[in-house]
Amino acid sequence: MAKITSRKSTVFFNLVSILFFVLMVYMVESRVVGTVPQPGLVCNEVVAVKSGDTCFAIAQQFDLTVEAFRFINPNLNCKALFIGQWLCIAGQST
Repeated sequence: MAKITSRKSTVFFNLVSILFFVLMVYMVESRVVGTVPQPGLVCNEVVAVKSGDTCFAIAQQFDLTVEAFRFINPNLNCKALFIGQWLCIAGQST
C-alpha cells in the first residue's frame, strides 16, 4: 500500500512541477516577446483651476471641444475640481 501512495504522490508532484514550469515559461515569454508599447499622451500645456472654474468653461476658454478636453484629461472627475489642480489644455497621442 505504501508503494501505491508513494507512486501517486510522485506522479502528482511531477504534474504540478511540469505545470509550474510551463506557466513560468509562458509568463517570461509574454513579457519579453509580447510586450507592445502602449500609446500614451503627452501634455504640452497646462492650466491651474481657479475658483469657479468648470470643465466646460475651461474647454471653451481654450477653444477645445468637450470631447477633446476629456481626451487629454482622461481620468478627470469634472464634478470634483479643486483650486490649483493642473489640467491639460494641449496634448497629443504618442
